Amino acid sequence: MSRSDRAETLLGLEPEQRREELRLLSHAERAALGRHWRLWAHPGQLPPPEAWHLWLIMAGRGFGKTRAGAEWVRAIAEADPTARIALVAASLGEARRVMVEGESGLLAIASPRKRPRFEPSRRQLVWPGGARATFYSAAEPESLRGPQHSHAWGDEIAKWDQSGGRAEAAWNNLLLGLRLGRDPRVAATTTPRAVPLLRRLIAQDAIALTGGPTAANADNLPPGFLDAVQRDFAGTALGRQELLGELLEDVEGALWSRSLLERCRAEDAKDERPALLRVVVGVDPPASSHGDECGIVVAGLGADGVALVLADCSLAKPSPERWARGVAEAARAWHADRVVAEANQGGAMVASVLRAAEFSLPLKLVHASRGKAARAEPVAMLYEAGRVRHSALFAALEDQLCGLMAGGGYEGPGRSPDRADALVWALTELMLGRRVRPRIRSL
Repeated sequence: MSRSDRAETLLGLEPEQRREELRLLSHAERAALGRHWRLWAHPGQLPPPEAWHLWLIMAGRGFGKTRAGAEWVRAIAEADPTARIALVAASLGEARRVMVEGESGLLAIASPRKRPRFEPSRRQLVWPGGARATFYSAAEPESLRGPQHSHAWGDEIAKWDQSGGRAEAAWNNLLLGLRLGRDPRVAATTTPRAVPLLRRLIAQDAIALTGGPTAANADNLPPGFLDAVQRDFAGTALGRQELLGELLEDVEGALWSRSLLERCRAEDAKDERPALLRVVVGVDPPASSHGDECGIVVAGLGADGVALVLADCSLAKPSPERWARGVAEAARAWHADRVVAEANQGGAMVASVLRAAEFSLPLKLVHASRGKAARAEPVAMLYEAGRVRHSALFAALEDQLCGLMAGGGYEGPGRSPDRADALVWALTELMLGRRVRPRIRSL
């Protein structure tokens, strides 16, 4: 039986039976059938059978989104010599590293006879039949103004640069250039994040949407990976987003929304860390030595007047000695000018515990006269005004911020928003208190 006949026989089986048969194949047999993508793909990785203009794969990490996008492009390029394909990623580096040269990229999945020629200087792939693919950066929307394409693949579109509407401008220019061929189509692959572009696409009627959890691709993931990530992230909002592939909705009436936090995120690729005037560690000590978190958040004030959240060093269920040592380590690591700690739950005890961990700690005790949400409202306004940036994704902290309700109340994870409260103390000290302007220094 030829490889093609064997592949067709296997394709005629039900998916579960086919997976069992594939597991029984020898290494040589698996290698021989390795290029028959439909054999190995799970349903969420295959293009919908009905007519569509936009196919969106929104799924958890490790679902196989990149492989699905690359296989779709490969099938087009090998079947249509006139195809002109756009490959768009968050940056040119990511387009080349992931979409072209990655483990699931276009070069890796091609058969030797049909492998495209890679021309890095022209940012182009050329297939033996004549099809061409050019890669672009979504951070440069104007580069997509003018070129025409018959097909396009946008990878990790929720990661595209959101500042100044760049992501939507890049998408608009991409769509306006899809005017070659008789049936122009675009595929987009992404892990869900609450950004305007993704919300806009999901709201459209004419969209083919597939996706699912990380577990759908369990056969192709390293042993133990799923157990490890489930252990760390099961039951958290980050787990729902990154593993289950859910687009998390905002809580109505919350002071922070996820789309607001995405707008305020500083991407390492485009934002160099500014010189900092001050660095503050905000601390929300636990009320007891069992069950509560100690919120420890580090933030710095830039010379441009914008605050940068640098680190979330919070600790779960720490003893007094452990959380005091954690505060001291954070202050030392980030060269903090001030440690601001809430002292409502025994001010003298808080001071003595912190001094025991580090005698020279530049400590300031603060007393809360209002509730957490009331204290947080002015800080949330700083975010709205674009005066605060997050240097990274702080999942647990951001989950708590999105649970603080205007007018009071908390609807986020855990009993209390300890991390969010620590952030509020740090940013209040940096941005809303009386400040001097010490010499500028760089971390």
